[in-house]
Amino acid sequence: MKTWISFVLIAFCLPLLATAVAQTSPSAYLGDLPKLQDAQTMRASSSDANWQNGNADARPIPPGETLVVAELEGPGVITHIWNTIASKEKYYSRLLLLRMYWDGEEHPSVEAPIGDFFGIGHGLDEPFDSLPVRVSSDGRGRNCYWPMPFAKSARITVTNEGRQRTDAFYFYVDWEKLPKLDPEIAYFHAMYRQEFPAVMGKNYLIADIAGRGHYVGTVLSCRQLTASWWGEGDDFFFIDGETEPRLRGTGTEDYFCDGWGFRKQAGIYYGAPLVEGYSPGSRSTVYRWHIADPVHFRKSLRLEIEHKGVTFKPDGSVQSGFEERPDDFSSVAFWYQTEPHQPYPAMPAGAARLYYDLTNVVEGESLIPQAKATEGTLEKQEIGGASGGAHLWWRPTAPDQTLTLPFEVKASGDYEILMFLTYSWDYGTYQFELDGKPLEKPLDFYHPSVEVREHLFGTQTLAAGPHTLTIRNQGKNQQSQGYFFGLDGFLLTKR
Repeated sequence: MKTWISFVLIAFCLPLLATAVAQTSPSAYLGDLPKLQDAQTMRASSSDANWQNGNADARPIPPGETLVVAELEGPGVITHIWNTIASKEKYYSRLLLLRMYWDGEEHPSVEAPIGDFFGIGHGLDEPFDSLPVRVSSDGRGRNCYWPMPFAKSARITVTNEGRQRTDAFYFYVDWEKLPKLDPEIAYFHAMYRQEFPAVMGKNYLIADIAGRGHYVGTVLSCRQLTASWWGEGDDFFFIDGETEPRLRGTGTEDYFCDGWGFRKQAGIYYGAPLVEGYSPGSRSTVYRWHIADPVHFRKSLRLEIEHKGVTFKPDGSVQSGFEERPDDFSSVAFWYQTEPHQPYPAMPAGAARLYYDLTNVVEGESLIPQAKATEGTLEKQEIGGASGGAHLWWRPTAPDQTLTLPFEVKASGDYEILMFLTYSWDYGTYQFELDGKPLEKPLDFYHPSVEVREHLFGTQTLAAGPHTLTIRNQGKNQQSQGYFFGLDGFLLTKR
């Protein structure tokens, strides 16, 4: 009986799924492959002009300059975009700005940091699989399969808004040149927004669209400024000028098709490819593709989401499980529409899309002359992934050793303390102390490979003058082969 029921459900649902996918992307449904198309297969790529003998297949992008990735003459439809990037700059994928223009328009229809557009926020590299977007190579091989039609022309650019040169930008833009385009075809759009932090008293705005079309996806990123659950807020779709939302949600994780919080996972229509936890400074990115269930609008669409969750009293006890929180939010909205779009709000400049002013980072290796260790060698070591290419490296050989780092605060105030710390296969477990007082619980720095991660120690009240950071070895993970410690740098941000 169960087998028969399953067969009936599959037989009933497959045609519906095929129709839904085909309406969105004909080339995505395998059943269309035998049908010949009146189209020319085309590609724009970074391939060496000397294609027979050359291998200079990448383009550098100096700071402040723009690379033209594609200039295409239509009618046509872009079917696939791939890129991979070599850059030494931290958070490079949020500093590289992607723009797409259809049919000679003045204002781009796509405007977003390249990492956020490909499904991962915060300027991080993280792999995941979904239907229209797939990221591989540890987060560095970015692909999208959104169909992007154009009647006359398409122009794609990438602008480096960072401070360092992008050493290599490799790309493919695969597209089909067509004899004509359906006059009712809708154009692809994507828009980035951010609030650092989310504005209290207002829902976070993801999209505010005028025109006729359908909404097809959301990427939402959150950096927590306080501990515990941040995603209790509901989503609201206001369609065609309605004052009451036609689509009303029951929680952030519910809109993103999960339940009872987020955990790292990815699927064809929804996922949470980045979930660092629920401590201050933890970062998350989640996505929801409305491919089987696009949200249709004739005149307008406005999508908002509440930024609510657990809040605390001054004594640290829970105040509410459903109250506004001022966490850092950013997003990309994806949709198709027929009429020309309204110009997007001004894009925050590159450095303003980051959470910190990285020009004020104190490099760990610069602290070596003043640092004092009770035991073990202390030196500068060059490693990949570190700012400046090196970090402070301390090599104690036994537990219960300490490293003392003096630093100066110029003005009294509340400071957010951020550290860039090294993890490796032979690193120990350490307790951090500020002026003799512990900062959180000990941190375990064991990891099978070498990588630099950031850790936010929250906000501390600091008086002007000298202070001391003590790093105390508490032993090591049983898998670790040593007690070593690495500090890439630290940053004090006045709040």
